[in-house]
Parts: sequence; structure tokens; C-alpha cells
Amino acid sequence: MPTLPSLGLRNRTTRNGRAPDRTPLASTTPSPLSASVVDCAVYIDGERLGGRWTHEEALDEVRRRGTGFVWIGLHEPDEHQINGIAETFELHELAVEDAVHAHQRPKLERYGDTLFMVLKTVRYVANRTFTANSEIVESGELMAFVGRDFVITVRHGKHAGLGRVRRELEQTPEQMILGPAAVLHGIADHVVDTYLEVTETIQDDIDRIEAEVFALRTKVGAEQIYLMKREVLELRRAVMPLAKPLQRLAEGYTPAVPEQVRSYFRNVDDHLTTVSERVASFDELLTTLVDATLAKITLQQNTDMRKISAWVAIISTPTMIAGVYGMNFEIMPETDWKFGYPVALLVMLIACVVLFKIFRRNKWL
Repeated sequence: MPTLPSLGLRNRTTRNGRAPDRTPLASTTPSPLSASVVDCAVYIDGERLGGRWTHEEALDEVRRRGTGFVWIGLHEPDEHQINGIAETFELHELAVEDAVHAHQRPKLERYGDTLFMVLKTVRYVANRTFTANSEIVESGELMAFVGRDFVITVRHGKHAGLGRVRRELEQTPEQMILGPAAVLHGIADHVVDTYLEVTETIQDDIDRIEAEVFALRTKVGAEQIYLMKREVLELRRAVMPLAKPLQRLAEGYTPAVPEQVRSYFRNVDDHLTTVSERVASFDELLTTLVDATLAKITLQQNTDMRKISAWVAIISTPTMIAGVYGMNFEIMPETDWKFGYPVALLVMLIACVVLFKIFRRNKWL
């Protein structure tokens, strides 16, 4: 396969038709491929061969034997690091570009005999307090190139390592003997299981928020619920688009997935359906909680306004009486009466007490 063109500058020209200036601003030494390779192994008859392998040596060994496959794990490789592998395994340049730059939706594409699958990985981040910058669901990406005799995984993000998946698969040779499709199933199953774990934890958070919303004194505001709703949306972006790729793998989209592996993908798709239903219910419940919180705030404001109005009415009564006798008219019989002052105070007190009892009976106070 010819050398891949530069992924960042492929066939670009400036507006005046000239080729862009590719003179580097400063001399940099490209990182070696080994810096991004997490593991490279050869599997024959479901068993891992010992020794350390380069990607060329591993592929040569598999093709010399005429059986088995290579599994290479990469973590955030750059363009220079992945180009050598892309040439050796004849990977399509568009898929390679997606694998390097990431930020892709979950999808499944076929380039000749090679499958390219993108999955979103998620991790729950515990927070003691919620702020506008809090992150509950941290997402990453996982790409897989699957060919007749190789699997190349490219991981972006600090979480969702595949070391445990590799160890579990190596302990089940009867599954590994099914080839690269079995590895792809193991990866997809691991990712969907992670979705289930995250949704269970989010369910606990939503239950706690729901209890606080309907408590006598609300400790949670609408902002916190909106934050949770935003993170559920992040999870939804990872989960929902994955349904179609899994269905295509289960339905025989490509001969690279043998019949005995398709049933495994159907099982993963069933688990994903469970996750999708949970995420949809989270979204609906959080919308309901937002409405309930806003309604409770409105009710609380109405209650406060009634209390304020009641106290204003109580205070205005003695103020009115005092205002009448403060007008300094000469002909006011009560002003010459020796009991006028105490009677006026008594009338003020009785009026205030009567109004207080009326408002208390009507639950305004």
C-alpha cells in the first residue's frame, strides 16, 4: 500500500492556488511508535504466543503460519506513530484520520475486508458538591480496526483501558479461537457493561435528588437537576448511536463476523437496549423533577407573599388608628377623655389579635 498522505495537510492549497508552506516553525522529534503501543500480541489457536513483537513481526508470524491473528492496543497515537501500522495493515486513510483525531459518534464502517468501529467510553465521576463545572459522566473514545487476521484498538481518554478485557479473553481460549470478531465482541461487551454500571450509579444520584426535592425543606435547586440532566445527555450521546452498529453486527453485516459470534452481539445489543431504556427514563424523570422544583419554588414564593401581606395588614391597623388621632383637629371628643389613650391602645391590640387569628386560621401565618 502506498505511503499515507499527511492526515492534517492532505491535498490542501491556499486560496491563491499555491501549496501551503510546510516549513516547520521549530524542529521537533516525532515520538516513537512504542510510546503509544500498550500491547502487541500474537494469538494462535486461542493461545497467546510468548515474546515481544513489533507489529511487522507479529503480522509476518501470523501470515507465515496461516492461522491466528494479531491484537495491537494503542493509546492516543499521533499521525506519525500510526502511519507505520496503517501501511503494514493496509488501513484506509479516512478511518486512520478518524482514529487519530477522535471526536466521532459511535459507528460501524467497512473498508474492503476491514471493519472500523467507534465506541464511546464513559466513567462516573463522584462529586461531593455540584457546580456549573462539575462533571458526572466523563467520556472517551475507543476505535477498533478488525481484519481477517488482526485487531487494532485505539483508545482516547485516561479511563476504559482494555487490559482487563485482554486478560479475560486470554483465559477463554475457546472464545479467542473464534478470531478477531470475538475480540470485537469482548470490547463491545465491556463498554456496554460499563454503561450499565454508570447508569446504576446515576440512578442512586437521581433517587437522592428526588428525595431532597420533595423534602419539607428543599436542599437541591433547579441548577443541580439541570446539571444532572446535562450529564445524562452526555451518556445518551454515547449509548443511543451504538444500537445500529451492534444490530448490523448481529445480523451478519460482514462475513468477518462468523455466525457463532453474531449471537454474542445480539446479547450485547439486548444489554444496550436496557441501558437505553434507563437513560430515557432518567431524562423523563429529571424533566419531571425540574418541573416539581420550579412548582415548589413558586408555591414557596406565594406562601411568603401571603405572610408578608398578612403582617402588613396587621401592622397597618394600629398605624391607621394612630394616624387618625395624629391629625391635630381641635374638635375630637376622645382627646379630652381621660380613658381615650388606653382605649385607643386597647382597640389597636384587639384589632391586631383578631386579624392575627383570622390569618392563622386561613393558614396565611
